[in-house]
Amino acid sequence: MGQHAGARQSVLARNMANADTPGYQARDIAPFAQTYQNGGGFAPRATRPGHMGERAGGYVVEVRDAADSETDPNGNSVSLEQEMLKAVDVKRQHDRSLAIYKSALTVLRSATGRR
Repeated sequence: MGQHAGARQSVLARNMANADTPGYQARDIAPFAQTYQNGGGFAPRATRPGHMGERAGGYVVEVRDAADSETDPNGNSVSLEQEMLKAVDVKRQHDRSLAIYKSALTVLRSATGRR
């Protein structure tokens, strides 16, 4: 979950960086729940750039559907407001994964008699 959050944050940051680039289409990674149900999102490794399409942290990066967002007159489909909302959601996901990790460490420490 933490890896997924990091990869998605990278894609969202790239979207924000290209908010004024003419013709740039917003990209995203499938939500964690969907990725997890489809086998964890782990796929074969690319042997060279462009071998298996665009990837971030092992996850497939897809161009967002044009119906999900409006396009500027210059062809750019990035909405900074939407990207910021998604970034907040990703931060929550990352914080949740850290809490789960810390909880598991606490259980392991208790089981071994360490604090």
